[in-house]
Amino acid sequence: MAIIIRFFLLTILWAGCHHGYIKSLQYPNTKKDAGVTDTYFTTIVADPYRWLEDDNSAETAAWVEAQNKITFDYLENIPQKDKIKNRLTEIWDYEKVSAPFKRGGKYYFYKNEGLQDQSVLYSVEKLGGAEKIILDPNTFSEDGTIALSGIYFNGDGNLLGYAKSKGGSDWKEFYIHNLDTGKDLSDHLEWIKFSGMAWAGDGFYYSRYPAPEDGGELDEANENAEVYYHNLGTKQLEDRLIYSDANNPQISNNISTTDDENYAVLYRWKGTSGTALYIAPVSDSTHNFNPIIDNYEYDHDIIGNIDKTFYIHTNYNAKNWRLVKFEYDKPQPENWIDVIPESEHPLNSVSIVNGKLLVKYSIDVSSRLYVYNLEGKVETEVELPTMGTAYGFGGKKEDQEVFYTFTSFAYPTTVFRYDIINNISTLYRKSEIDIDFSKYVTKQIFYKSKDETSIPMFITHKKGLVYDGTAPTLLYAYGGFNISINPHFSISRMLLIESGGIYATANIRGGGEYGESWHEAGMLKNKQNVFDDFIAAVDYLISENYTSKQKLAIQGGSNGGLLIGAVINQRPDLCAVALPAVGVMDMLRYPKFTIGWAWATEYGDPEESKELFQYIYAYSPLHNIRENGSYPAVMITTSDHDDRVVPAHSFKYAATLQAMNTANKNPLLIRIETDAGHGAGMPTSKRIQKSADIWAFMFHNLGAAYMEP
Repeated sequence: MAIIIRFFLLTILWAGCHHGYIKSLQYPNTKKDAGVTDTYFTTIVADPYRWLEDDNSAETAAWVEAQNKITFDYLENIPQKDKIKNRLTEIWDYEKVSAPFKRGGKYYFYKNEGLQDQSVLYSVEKLGGAEKIILDPNTFSEDGTIALSGIYFNGDGNLLGYAKSKGGSDWKEFYIHNLDTGKDLSDHLEWIKFSGMAWAGDGFYYSRYPAPEDGGELDEANENAEVYYHNLGTKQLEDRLIYSDANNPQISNNISTTDDENYAVLYRWKGTSGTALYIAPVSDSTHNFNPIIDNYEYDHDIIGNIDKTFYIHTNYNAKNWRLVKFEYDKPQPENWIDVIPESEHPLNSVSIVNGKLLVKYSIDVSSRLYVYNLEGKVETEVELPTMGTAYGFGGKKEDQEVFYTFTSFAYPTTVFRYDIINNISTLYRKSEIDIDFSKYVTKQIFYKSKDETSIPMFITHKKGLVYDGTAPTLLYAYGGFNISINPHFSISRMLLIESGGIYATANIRGGGEYGESWHEAGMLKNKQNVFDDFIAAVDYLISENYTSKQKLAIQGGSNGGLLIGAVINQRPDLCAVALPAVGVMDMLRYPKFTIGWAWATEYGDPEESKELFQYIYAYSPLHNIRENGSYPAVMITTSDHDDRVVPAHSFKYAATLQAMNTANKNPLLIRIETDAGHGAGMPTSKRIQKSADIWAFMFHNLGAAYMEP
């Protein structure tokens, strides 16, 4: 009873503070250029804040500073923010260890002692042995904003190629580390994006883009990706051009090599779906690539070869994917032989290890692991702890053991070892967190969307929670690009759950939860299904009394940020708080920046046809903002170094939202992170601060008190 009274009193106090402070909000006066317009077929579209697209201008910098000042002043006036940050720091401070993997007779793994800004790469001679630091990204910069964004071992395991990324950018710089001497070689490569190192002989293949113009690093269109071969000990200018296609600048080229380094595999893609596939012997100095698939209708991944027999994981004529094999001399699809045929469940991944096929399926958004023989016969299923997500479960052909991680919403990431020879899976390493996870429960429900499609949703909260509509609730979704939102552990989101709140994830269409058909149902001219699915999830949570509109926050990032922007335009009454992160908000100009042109396979190009333009224009978050539309409390988040979804999307959206809703009773703010990108590589200190700000904003505007455990 005392807790209930305390909660009630704090809620009243909170609401009072909230409304008193809101009245004093004064948004920056953003310059408006009414003369900037574009004509799409017969429709004239104004773009008065286009000047905010120039991320190098002093005007934009001043605008960012002004917006951040009002946002951070607002956040600093939330009394419980310090409590939230302190608790986040407390529970974040635990050892995090990745699954180990074996290279050159040693085991390698990442470890973060708790609050280190970046995880450190270690090696051990044997499991449980003395740990040796190989690369410590915390030494790359004083503020932790330069991240280790990729590692690539050569075949002998004595050389380690690695990539650095600055400030969260997708741009990479390559270096080579000698594992015997502990020293870096002189090699240094730049202007690399969406590429790894494919080792072969005395060097490696990679792809790179032309160096951008000064000032264009973060927004210039990424076109003309070319494949090169780099010989160790030489300058990048001396690298040998392997493949280019100047006539098709928006077809990108990536390359890999088979584990035996006998074959080079060329992947060509012109969007986020569909890959052409070619192969050539490394010994062929001309690299006369033989086509396997010469179109962009399907996706494929060569997972390995045994001599001249190749195995491909593909969705060619198989929307739930299958595994096929072919002989090098007869690579065309008519010669493919099914090894694991398509089934009713998505085949997520396959790896060839020790004469076995290690297979991962997804069944109702939960992982299942199986071991097959090379003929495609099931030998065993690897039992998992509960419904959740397994990562890894792969290795090299010669390995006798593999490692994988398992995680769920209330199950911290745990590492398991699988003995292939003896068919035994055992616990290897688990996270030690000062939280009693037996107090929490996750359940999966299925609800009906607008068109009666059944949509899965996970709901996590404390055991014994009474469904009376008062629980502060966060609903998250993504809905695009064939990406599944699987159960996974987030230490940040435990703060909400242990405070008596609910965390819900809706597996809406557009993702890959049920294969390519599920994806297609939420892309191109089916995009409205994504928004309808999400709105139906809200309606379900409220109708079943999990929460109420006044206690509900919604969140999504990137394509999920687009989702949040679209649904609060369509239904501004949907919730009390909206948290769109790094969202694609300008659906008419998204192809103009960095890799945005590749998303046309997902969204459609608004300049391709009048019909497609009208469909996209009708839901574009930027272009459908209501004037004085009684929006919920909104905090947009973005970063100044985001070169995936450039911050101009969020800048223009925030400026328009504020200008058109001056009478809105709820705050309409934007939080702009500096020296950060789309999300990857963000240092722990920034992650904690950002999470604290989001939670404080959410609790405050839900009129809910954060309850310390």
